Formats: sequence, C-alpha cells, structure tokens
Amino acid sequence: MKKRIAALVAALLTLAALTACQQSAASQMDEAEQAALRQQAAAARDAGAPALPEGLAFGGDGAPVITIYNTTSEDYEDVAIEDYVMGVLAGEMRNDWPMEALKAQAILARTFVLKFISEKESKYPGAQISTDISEAQAYAPEAINDRIRKAVNDTRGLVLSADGELPYAWFHAHSGGRTELPVEGLSYEGGNPGYTQIVDSPDSDSAPTSVKQWEATFTAEEVAAAARETGAGVGETVNSIELGRKSESGRTVTFLINGREVSAPNLRVNLDSARLKSTLLDSVSLENGKVTFKGRGYGHGVGMSQWGAYALASEGQSAEDIVTYYFRDVTVARVW
Repeated sequence: MKKRIAALVAALLTLAALTACQQSAASQMDEAEQAALRQQAAAARDAGAPALPEGLAFGGDGAPVITIYNTTSEDYEDVAIEDYVMGVLAGEMRNDWPMEALKAQAILARTFVLKFISEKESKYPGAQISTDISEAQAYAPEAINDRIRKAVNDTRGLVLSADGELPYAWFHAHSGGRTELPVEGLSYEGGNPGYTQIVDSPDSDSAPTSVKQWEATFTAEEVAAAARETGAGVGETVNSIELGRKSESGRTVTFLINGREVSAPNLRVNLDSARLKSTLLDSVSLENGKVTFKGRGYGHGVGMSQWGAYALASEGQSAEDIVTYYFRDVTVARVW
C-alpha cells in the first residue's frame, strides 16, 4: 500500500512539474508573440508620433487589445481597440452623418481612449476604461453599420499629436457659433493647453432647434442645492441670481447666487447638463420660485463641435482639416 501511495505521489509531482513547464513555455511564447506584435506596431508608427501607454497588449492585427467594463452587460470584456472605437463612434455620432465628420470623430475617440489609459484609472477595478459615460465616452455597438466601419478602418491607428504627445481630445455637440477654452468651459484646473483655442464654428443649420436656442427652468431649491454641491454657501433657496463673469467666447464663467460666486460649468453639471445645455447664456431670471436659463448650443464648447464637423465635412473638408481647425498646432499621426 505504501509503495502504491508513493508511486501516486511521484506521478502527481511529475504531472505538476510538466504542467508548470508547459505554462512557463506558453508564457514565454506569449511574451515572444507580444514582443513581435509590439515591433509590428512600432514599425507602422509615424516618426515623432505620441508614445503608447505602457503595458498595452496587442492583437494579431498589430493593434492594441484593451479590457473594458461594459455597463450594459455588467461584465469585463477584452476588445480590440479599433472595435471599441467603432462602438464609441456609433454612440457619439449618428451613423448617417458625412463620412469625413465620422472620421474626425473616430480620430478623437481613439486619442481619447489612449489618453485615458495613459493617465487615469477606471473606477471599475481591472478595467482600462469603461462604457460608463460619466468617465469615458458613449458606446453603442448595436448602431455600428458599414459607414461606421469604414470611418474607423480608414483612420486605423490615427490620433492627434500635440508636440509628440497625446492631447485631451475634447469635443461637444454644438458650439452655438464659437468654441471655448477648457478653464472657462469646463472649470479645468490644469490651465488652457496650447493646443486649445477659441474659433468661430460653422455649426450646421441642420442641427435641431432644441440645441440652437433653448430654455430650461428649475426650482430655486434645485439651483441652490446644485450650487451648494460646488462648495458655495448659498443657503437653501435662491433669492437672487445673475450672470457673473463672461469669457472671451461669451460663455458665463460664474453666476452670482445670493451674492456668492458660483462656477457656471460646475453648476451646469450638478443641475443637469442635458437640460442646462451649455453656459453660452443670454439670460437668467428668477420668478415665483423658478429659475429660468435661456441659451444657445449644447455641451461645454471645448474642442471640436460635432455640428461644426458636420458642416465642414458637408463643404468638402477632410477629417484632418476638421480636427486641425478646432485644435491649434496639432497633427494627425499614426501610432500603429
């Protein structure tokens, strides 16, 4: 009996050793394969193009594969980055829009995800990015069609480059005629990067009236609560409100609420950025316990206007023309 047990133990140890060797060999093969794929990507990369985030895995086509957390399926997925960009493009822009506008958005979407992975951590542990709009970009793979595929395939590996670095690829729906800088439009605390600028934006007349000119009403208590979330001690309700400091583009940078200064971009987000569509405001009024904002445009106004891209593409401008119109001193570079 003892001999049989000893033989069984020896066999198990041998099997374990073989398995470990096989796993080690597989790991070495994986590492060698990944090294070859990284070399393949590097060979396709433009000279002076932005560096890719460290630790990226690569697929057989020489492009990165990323781990995303899908909030719809509530699961983690390993997705080819170009497939992820297709889902983002379908979520951020209608799939029947002019092709060069779609391509411009694809370049920004690809830049955005690489910038996110290089600098931030997803709030979903184990993911490099998620489909949660509060931290990343819209994602609608069900809306992918042949036009979305063409826009992404035709811009494969292309990103914005600002002096050889990945810039923040900001974009918004409708500028109201003029774009904005990040400090004023987003309360961005990192200063206004040199690649951002204010430009006149030819937002298309095809845009719905609801984004060209709009009105939004909230209770005085709702506005006061949103203001308190910014850290302003305004009390429980709004007794007075007026437009405060304005930016060069004409957007409201601050409100004066009950005599206290309140960040306009932060108040917009805290209230409801889908209703208070922008800070490009014509007026604000308080009557019968209700605060009414009247304004133009949709979004923070920083970077590329999507309806502006629509108009420029309709006029025959290329995707590169579009992104370099909205961002200053940038180039479009290939990173794989």
